[in-house]
Amino acid sequence: MSEYRMPHTPLRPRRSVILTVVMALLLIYTLVPLAWLVISATKSNSDLVNTFGFAFGHFNLIANIRQVFTYENGVYGHWLVNTLIYVVAGAGGATVLATLGGYGLAKYDFRGKKAVLAVILGAVAVPGTALAVPTFLLFSKVGLTNTMWAVILPSLISPFGLFLMWVFVTEAIPSELLEAARVDGSGELRTFATISLRLLAPGIVTVALFAIVATWNNYFLPLIMLSDPKLYPLTVGLQSWNAETVGVGAKPVFSLITTGSLLAVIPIVAAFLLLQRYWQSGLSAGSVKQ
Repeated sequence: MSEYRMPHTPLRPRRSVILTVVMALLLIYTLVPLAWLVISATKSNSDLVNTFGFAFGHFNLIANIRQVFTYENGVYGHWLVNTLIYVVAGAGGATVLATLGGYGLAKYDFRGKKAVLAVILGAVAVPGTALAVPTFLLFSKVGLTNTMWAVILPSLISPFGLFLMWVFVTEAIPSELLEAARVDGSGELRTFATISLRLLAPGIVTVALFAIVATWNNYFLPLIMLSDPKLYPLTVGLQSWNAETVGVGAKPVFSLITTGSLLAVIPIVAAFLLLQRYWQSGLSAGSVKQ
């Protein structure tokens, strides 16, 4: 007697209506302010006041961009260069330190390793704003306030980036691979440079993106550290323009603020779009262990 078997049919992924609705609401919550910013950047000051927020007025984007880079002797250009310096030095240094520290914690055993990991996990839970004032008092003692170092040096420390690299290295680099390299006579630095770095590329990009976003959007730390407008990053500089719109002698520079904000958003959005695939693979590393 032959036994009848049902043909194998692939399982279709289940769709959650609630999850779809939540994701749609999050998408709207993210895109609506961005759409308002793009539309507002094309308006003049009078159109910003007299037209609906999501309605286009007279197209004034080119003139607004020109005014942004010429207003107050082109100080916006200084702010943009300062922000790039803070990102390259601060976020770049934080990525290097997180990569080296995470690699060492994941692949080497030493006395006090568990205590170090506990401190890192605790540091992840501490908000950066809670450390801003103590950092300011420390830097004022050594005379580093109102200098670029006051923003760069604190940006080098990224507990979350270090933790993320530790998790990524643990799953991405088999210990057997390092042992085989040692047996073949490869030194630790050579092994790290020629073998480990290639495997760590997705994790490094992920940490770099988080560090870039944190440094690019950093506001409170440079606000209390810097008093010279020529050292401001874009975040603090745009807020100083916003302060000019209120009080005695207020200046109607709303169009410059919206256009400057749009120009400040474009580089970070471009970085995410260009490095998105590395970012996604880096985040998923270590989440599923086979």
